[in-house]
Amino acid sequence: MDFLNGITLILNYIFIPGFTYGSQLALGALGITIVYSVLRFSNFAHGEFMSFGAMSAILLSWLFMSFKINIYPLPTAIMVLPIAILLTIAYCLIVDRLVFKFYRQQNSKSVINLIVSIGVMFFTGGLIRFIVGPGDKNFFDGERFFLKARTFKNITGLNEGLTLKTTQGVTIILSVLLVIILFWFLNKTKTGKSMRAYSDNKELALLSGINPEKVVLITWIITGTLACVAGTLYGLDKSYKPFTYLHLVLPIFSAAIVGGVGNPIGAIIGGYVIAFSELIITFAYKKIFFYFLPTYLVPEGLLQILSTDYKIAISFVILVIVLLIKPTGIYKGKII
Repeated sequence: MDFLNGITLILNYIFIPGFTYGSQLALGALGITIVYSVLRFSNFAHGEFMSFGAMSAILLSWLFMSFKINIYPLPTAIMVLPIAILLTIAYCLIVDRLVFKFYRQQNSKSVINLIVSIGVMFFTGGLIRFIVGPGDKNFFDGERFFLKARTFKNITGLNEGLTLKTTQGVTIILSVLLVIILFWFLNKTKTGKSMRAYSDNKELALLSGINPEKVVLITWIITGTLACVAGTLYGLDKSYKPFTYLHLVLPIFSAAIVGGVGNPIGAIIGGYVIAFSELIITFAYKKIFFYFLPTYLVPEGLLQILSTDYKIAISFVILVIVLLIKPTGIYKGKII
């Protein structure tokens, strides 16, 4: 029984939160990977694109709530997500038309586009804070739990309860569906194959009659969709604060690089590596050891490797280690 209680603790505090957070990072890293593979630059504004998507979902959720339109027990944000996606795609396309297109036509080096994306990042962050302010925003409604700890205890008779929040369940389900649709699109559709050909060899793709403007358009549509979904799911799960998304840039880029720059599968794997690393290193293991070891062998203290204050630094350390040991990442970086 103690063993099962320990396993329940691991599931409750490491596995489920890690899989949820990893899904959010994976979607963010996928957006960065798509832009890098097709447009050949690192988009540091992607975190703010995620924030823009979340902001759109917040404003629409508040509007729908004011008219008492909901899909209980799910959050209203899930209902308005398609509209928020369209708004985020529109913003990405406007930014591309007004900013990135000029440098693309000039055949600017990747480092120039990277610097430009940093400027877009700060502009977008300022725009978002101007619209909704810098403070925390709560836009969650509906049922909070798919599975409550008390219900789990009553069913199993265990001392520890297993909780599955609605936001966690929705995050996992939507992430899996979105990844399946994305890979189907890239591998099975004519447009997806055109994007892969353009990513592999731009000159040869142009000679083959592939329309570069269409490829760029589809790239930003995919990027905007991934950014909006990832940002909204993160905001629902962790609460929304604009400055948080600026800090998300590091773990998202770490996930993309750790997995292998330009490799979509690597981006997904990298997201889970970063998420679980942060949780495993900052988790306090004393209670777990209490169930797995005799009482007299349980060490003193929290048995925590690092404080949660260092969570953001863990992704940076992992990134440095990967760059030193295997710069290509877990999966050798390649085009989509």
